[in-house]
Amino acid sequence: MKKLLILLFLFVTGLLYGQGTSRSWQQLMAPDTLGTWVQPVQGKPAMPVWGHTNGIRIGLDPLPGPRGLIRIYTPYLDYAFPEVMNFIAFEPIPKGEETRGFSELEMSSIHPGKRGKHFWSADHATAFLPLDGAYPARGIVEQIDGDETLTVYIFAESFDNGANVYVRLRFFASRPYEFELATYTYPGSQDLDYFITTATMGNKARLRTLFFRDGRESSLELWPDYNDIHFTPHAHFSQKRMLRNKNGRVYFIAAPDEIDYRKTSYTAATHQHWKYRGKRATQYWIKKNPSEQLSGLLNGRFTYWASKEAIPGGVAIENFELKEPFKPGDSFVFGITPLSPEAFIEHIKQ
Repeated sequence: MKKLLILLFLFVTGLLYGQGTSRSWQQLMAPDTLGTWVQPVQGKPAMPVWGHTNGIRIGLDPLPGPRGLIRIYTPYLDYAFPEVMNFIAFEPIPKGEETRGFSELEMSSIHPGKRGKHFWSADHATAFLPLDGAYPARGIVEQIDGDETLTVYIFAESFDNGANVYVRLRFFASRPYEFELATYTYPGSQDLDYFITTATMGNKARLRTLFFRDGRESSLELWPDYNDIHFTPHAHFSQKRMLRNKNGRVYFIAAPDEIDYRKTSYTAATHQHWKYRGKRATQYWIKKNPSEQLSGLLNGRFTYWASKEAIPGGVAIENFELKEPFKPGDSFVFGITPLSPEAFIEHIKQ
C-alpha cells in the first residue's frame, strides 16, 4: 500500500507540473502592473512576481537565480527587473537539533538531480501538494485595518530534516519598501525549534555597517583578519541592543559604507551579476513584540559566493537574519528603503 501511495503521489505531481519546469522564463507572460499592485496574470504560463507597482517586489523560480530562494526586486533603486537585489531562503531547525535545513542548497526530491527545494505559490494556506510554478497564484487583495494589502502563500517541498514549511507573504499599500513574512508548518512536518527566513545576499550591495542603540559596528571590525573563500563564523546580537520604535518593535539595520557604486573597482574575473550599480539603500528586519530569545545573526564573506574574486572594500555581510524560537504564525518584516540609515532611524524615532 505504501509503495502504491508513493507511485500515486509521483503520478499526480507529474500531472501538476506538465511542461512548466522546462519552459524558459522569457516565454512566460509578464505580470499585470496596473494600480497599486504587481500580480501574475491568470490562465496562462506567467511570471511569478508580486509586489508594489512603485516599490519592492518578490519573485520565484523559474525567474533568474538559484532554486529554493525568494527573489527580491527593487526597481525604485534604478535596478531593473530581473536583476535581484537580495534573496530570502528558508532554513528550518527541527526540535532538539542544531543543524539547519537549507532551501537553496539541498537537492530537490520532486525534480531529481536539481539543487534547491521547489517553491510554489497559492492564494490560501492549504496548498500542501506541490503546484506548477508556471501557473502562479494571483494573490489576494483585501483591506486589513484600513490598509490595502496583497497576500500570497509560498510553500517549500519537504526538507531533508523532515521540515514542511511555508510563509504567508504580505505587502501593505502604505509601506512600499517592505513585506511581512509569517512562518508556518504544514501537515507531516517535524516539530521545529526555529524557522529562520534569512536574507542571503548582502554582498550584492556590500552591506557593512550595523546600527544599534549604543552605536555602530562594521563587518571590517567583526572579522578584521578574515581573507578565506568561505563564510565567516556567525556574529550574534541581542535584541536589547536593537533600535526600537515607540510601539516596541525592534529593528535590525544594515547599510553599505560606500557613497557611489559607480566608482567601485572590481577584479577582472568578477561576474557581472555582482556588479551592483543601483542607488544606495538601507536593509532591515523588524520584529513586533519580540521575545527575550530574539537575536540578530549575520555572517560575512571576503570573496563573492562560489568564486575566488575579492569583494571590493573588504569583508562584507552576506546572510542577515533574525532568530527567535518558532511559533506558528509569528511574523517578521524585511525591507529595503531608499532612505539613508540616518534618515531611516529618524523615521523610526518619530
